[in-house]
Amino acid sequence: MARKFSREEIVPRAAHHDKTMEYPWEIVKKAREVGLLNTGIAEKYGGPGLNLTESCLVAEELGYGCAGIGTAMESNGLAQAPVILCGNEEQKMKYLGRMMHESDSNGNPLMSAYCVTEPGAGSDVGSLKTRAERTKDGDYILNGSKMWITNGGVANWYFVLARTHPDPKAKQSEALSCFIVEADWPGVSAGRKEINMGQRCSDTRGITFDNVKVPKENLLVGEGAGFKIAMTVFDKTRPPVGALGVGLAQRALDESTRYALERKTFGTEIINHQAVQFMIANMVVGIETARLAILKAASMFDKGLRNSLNASVAKYWAAEVANKSATDAVQIFGGAGYNSEYPVEKLMRDAKIIQIYEGTAQIQNLIIARNHVTNFTKGN
Repeated sequence: MARKFSREEIVPRAAHHDKTMEYPWEIVKKAREVGLLNTGIAEKYGGPGLNLTESCLVAEELGYGCAGIGTAMESNGLAQAPVILCGNEEQKMKYLGRMMHESDSNGNPLMSAYCVTEPGAGSDVGSLKTRAERTKDGDYILNGSKMWITNGGVANWYFVLARTHPDPKAKQSEALSCFIVEADWPGVSAGRKEINMGQRCSDTRGITFDNVKVPKENLLVGEGAGFKIAMTVFDKTRPPVGALGVGLAQRALDESTRYALERKTFGTEIINHQAVQFMIANMVVGIETARLAILKAASMFDKGLRNSLNASVAKYWAAEVANKSATDAVQIFGGAGYNSEYPVEKLMRDAKIIQIYEGTAQIQNLIIARNHVTNFTKGN
């Protein structure tokens, strides 16, 4: 169903949303109707109740159709993951349930956003400046700014990581806390839509919190649990991001193969030239190995096994494969590949951010190395 939906609903509209940068509401609405939005929400709260492996299969097909539209949809899963994994029953019922049962004033599905990155703190979470100060009645006053927030301008609520410890030198494991913040609360404001190189229909904005009162019941787990929650979430969310990349790479391969079977040079289709064959072969190898890495990481998570190493391997390698496949697709298309009338230049622009968001390629390398050394010294 996901493959059919991607081919019939997303592929024909992808170029339009890339050029106009319009948020793909009509596609998001249809996706919720058929169960392809909010895939990680349990049936108990009205969701599809898919496990991570199944969600990755859906994400790959979305990435095939359009990585920008796929990111808009999958960002819901990123924001929801802390609530799914760490929220109490009341929080889950209220904030997950509404995603399935409620719509906005225009009849569109409710969306959510993950607010961690700041102007001076991306991968360096310990440098967060956004602060939540507890009041006498136990509630919190939230102040600060976030940036590059996907779904920032369309979200109904945000997952927000903020500093609650008064000592700026406090350990990350003690200093940060997580909150659910509703977008229409006084003091919450979204900035202008950012004009990005790729994935242009994804709504990316800065979010400002100016003396926002957050009820104490919207604190996840407890004060000081923020860093652990944020890092745990990535074990669940990095495999689907990688799956988006695999879908994009598969699209690059399919477009390249189709074109190579039609385009002729030196009296024969270019598919018969060894140089082109080798580029296509490398795409196949990259896609197959990245897909397997993602499915392994997702399967480990579904079995309750620690998958931090494998989630980073999957995300890193899928992002590399997506970028290499998109670049080679443009090369196979030649001059036509550099033209916006053909689909592969969009793939190349869309692919780059996969090496950046949800932890850069360099951060994944750090995680992989540290986990490997730890496992090695323990004899694993």
